[in-house]
Amino acid sequence: MLGLSLLAGAAAVTPAEAARRLVAFSPSYPAGTIVIVQRQRKLYFSLGDGRAIRYPVAIGKAGKAWSGWTRVEGKYVRPAWSPPAAVKRWNPRIPDVIAGGSPRNPMGERAITLTRSEIAIHGTTRSMRKSIGHAASFGCIRMYNEDVIDLYNRVQVGAQVVSLP
Repeated sequence: MLGLSLLAGAAAVTPAEAARRLVAFSPSYPAGTIVIVQRQRKLYFSLGDGRAIRYPVAIGKAGKAWSGWTRVEGKYVRPAWSPPAAVKRWNPRIPDVIAGGSPRNPMGERAITLTRSEIAIHGTTRSMRKSIGHAASFGCIRMYNEDVIDLYNRVQVGAQVVSLP
């Protein structure tokens, strides 16, 4: 199972787990690799020495979640957001662009874009914070703003990202 024997945990985030933590982790993932474990609703940033920083996340809802390998394509501070076509079909009233920094912008304080089309690891709006720990997005990985800022400061463009069921 790709060296995840050190990973275990419940699917939902409890209030006591609502923050990043340093945890034991498989040394088979090189330092700087992001590993998303969907069943746990957790993202791990490998330190490469048998440890990782674990963050609670929201993942894609049924039919929207993805698995596999990709890479970090870009890093953005308070980015503007243009909803993907699937989101516009779901809610045609969403504006074509929501300015960065707007309290209605679902990207939050940081976005880490991936080479996978229209998928990012990003922050949340205040109203979306409650989605962390659930399958709630259209495929993106949502994080608390304070956690995505921490991850943004650690991860490099080109880093490997793997999402596991």
